[in-house]
Amino acid sequence: MVIGSDNAAFPFATTTTSPRFCNPIISHRRIFSDVAEDVTVSVDGQSFLLHKFPLVSRCGRVRKMLVDSKDPDLLKLELVNVPGGAFAFELAAKFCYGSNFEITTANVAHLRCIAEYLEMTEDYQVENLIFRTETYLNEIVLKNLDKSLEVLCKCDGLDPIVEEVGLVDRCVDAIAMNASKEQLVSGLAHLECNVGSGKLHTHPQDWWIEDLSALRIDHYRRVIAAMRRNGVRPESIGTSITHYAQISLKGVERRHVWDSGPFVGDDQRMIVETLIDLLATENITTVTLSFLFGMLRMAIEVDASLDCRIEVEKRIGLQLEMASLDDLLIPSTQTSDSMFDVDTVHRILVNFLQRIDEDDSGELSPCGYDSDGMKSPSHSSILKVGRLMDGYLAEIAPDPYLKLQKFMALIELLPDYARIVDDGLYRAIDIYLKAHPSLTESECKKLCKLIDCQKLSGDASSHAAQNDRLPIQMVVRVLYFEQLRLKTSFSGGCGGDGGVSQRFMCSSSGVPSSCVSPQRDNYASLRRENRELKLEISRMRVRLTELEREQGLMKQQGIRGGDGRHGEVNGRAFLASLSRGFGRITMFGGPEKGRRKKSSRSSQGSEAKNNRRRQHKASFAYD
Repeated sequence: MVIGSDNAAFPFATTTTSPRFCNPIISHRRIFSDVAEDVTVSVDGQSFLLHKFPLVSRCGRVRKMLVDSKDPDLLKLELVNVPGGAFAFELAAKFCYGSNFEITTANVAHLRCIAEYLEMTEDYQVENLIFRTETYLNEIVLKNLDKSLEVLCKCDGLDPIVEEVGLVDRCVDAIAMNASKEQLVSGLAHLECNVGSGKLHTHPQDWWIEDLSALRIDHYRRVIAAMRRNGVRPESIGTSITHYAQISLKGVERRHVWDSGPFVGDDQRMIVETLIDLLATENITTVTLSFLFGMLRMAIEVDASLDCRIEVEKRIGLQLEMASLDDLLIPSTQTSDSMFDVDTVHRILVNFLQRIDEDDSGELSPCGYDSDGMKSPSHSSILKVGRLMDGYLAEIAPDPYLKLQKFMALIELLPDYARIVDDGLYRAIDIYLKAHPSLTESECKKLCKLIDCQKLSGDASSHAAQNDRLPIQMVVRVLYFEQLRLKTSFSGGCGGDGGVSQRFMCSSSGVPSSCVSPQRDNYASLRRENRELKLEISRMRVRLTELEREQGLMKQQGIRGGDGRHGEVNGRAFLASLSRGFGRITMFGGPEKGRRKKSSRSSQGSEAKNNRRRQHKASFAYD
C-alpha cells in the first residue's frame, strides 16, 4: 500500500495510474464478465451482477445474509438504507474484487460509511476497507483544513452512520484546530513593527471564511462552536457568520404588505434561527449593525421564533445611536396594519433606554446629566437617538393606517432631555395632523401637548403661530413664549438669572423643567439670543411696512366712509382679544401720536383704538 503525500489520492495498488470510477451506474452493472455471476445484489433500484466469494471474503453483512438465508443457491440479495447508495456500493464491490481505484476527499466519506455498513473489518480480511479509509483520514485529511472541510461537506446524506463512526466530529475538530493554527502562524508571519510609533499591526488571512458557507447549517454551527473553544478570533467568526447568512439567505424574497408573499420553507427559518442563536450562545459581538438589522428583517420575513427576534432587537438596542433612518424603516408584514413595523422599533427603543439606565447606574442627575454636562457618553447617545427618532416619526407620519396610540407611544418613550430643540418633533406631528384630518379636537390636543413650545426655534414658532391644523391652545402658548422671549431679549434679561430661568426652566405645561443643564447654557443661550435678535430686526421691518400700508388704507377709508374700517376691525377681532392679554409685556404696544388730524372727539378715540389693535396685530406677523 502506498500513500501519496502530494495529493489527496490514496491508491489501493502501486500502479502508475489509478483510474477513477465516475461512470454513471446502469440498471445491471457487471464488475467482471469473464466468469459467470452467481448472485445479484440490489441497491436503491440498481442491480449488480457479482460473485459470492469476493463479497463474503470481505463483507460481514453479506456473509451473514447468505448464512441466515439457509439457501445455498440464493441468487439475489437486497440491501436497504445503504449509505451513499449505489455509488458507494460499487466502490466497495470493486475493492472486494481487488480493482484499482483511488481514495480521495470526494469519496472517502462514502467509502468509510459503506465499509461500516457492510462490516468490512479486520475480522474478515487484513487491511480491509475500514482500515484503509481510517488511514487515509488520519494521515491526510485531518491534518489539513481544506481537506477536512471538503470531507465534511461530503458527509451530507450519509446519516446516521456518518455520526456513528464519528467522522463529522473529527472533521469539525480538525477544521477548528487547523484554523486556529493557521491564524496564529499567519499573524506571526505578517507581524510588522512600526519603528516610528512602536505599534504592532497584524494582517490575518482567513481564507476559510468563504469556504465554510458550503456547509449545511447544523455542521456549520458545530464548526463555529469548536472554533470558539480553540481560540479563533471573534472578528473572524463574526465575518464568517455574516458571509454565511449572505450566501444561504440570498434567495429569500421580501414579502410586501399587500400580498401574501412567497412561500418560505423550514430550511430558511432554521438558518436564521441558528445564526441568531450562535450570536447569543457564542457571545459574538463583532458583527455590524447593518447585519443585525438585516437579520431582524429576515427573522420577520421567515416568521422566526419570538426569542430570536428579541435577541436581535436587544443587540440593536445596545448600539442604536449608530443606526441610520433607513435601518429603522422595517416594512410591516401585516396587511391590516401600518406600512412600517412600529412595534419592533418601539421594542428596540425600550432596549436602548434600558441600556442607558444601566450605563448611568445612578451616577447622573435626575435630568440625565452628570457633572460634565454634554460630555456624558450616555447623554450624547440619547441626543443622537432623539434626532433619529424625530426623523423616523416624520417618515411614518404620512401613513394613513398608523394609529394615534402607537405614534404617541413612540414620542412619549423618549425622555424630555433627549431633545434640545423640538423642531423635529413639531414637524413630525404637523405631518401626522395633515395626513389624519379625521382626528378629533381632543386627540389633536393630546398629541400637541407632547411639544414643548418653549423649545421651538424662531422659525418653528413662526410656522406654528400661523398653522391652522394646531389647536388654538397651542397657538396661544407659542405666542406667549415668543413674546416672553422677545421681551427678555430686549430688556437685557437674557444675560441675567431671571431670563435663563424663564427661558430654559419652564415647560410647555407651565411646570418647571430641569431638562437643561446650567453648565452648558452659556454658549447655547448666546447662539439662540443672536438668532432672536436677527429675527426681531426683520420683524420690525415687516411691522414698519405694514403700518405704512395701513396708513394708506386709512386714507382711502377716510374718503369712502367708516364701513370698511368697521369690517377690518371685525376681521381682526381674535388677535385684538389677544392684545389685551399681552398688552403688559408687549414692547411695541403704545399708540401712535400725531399720525393725522382729528375731525371730532369720537372719531379720534375710535381711530386711536383701531391703531393700537393694528399695531399689536403687526407684532405677531412673523413672516
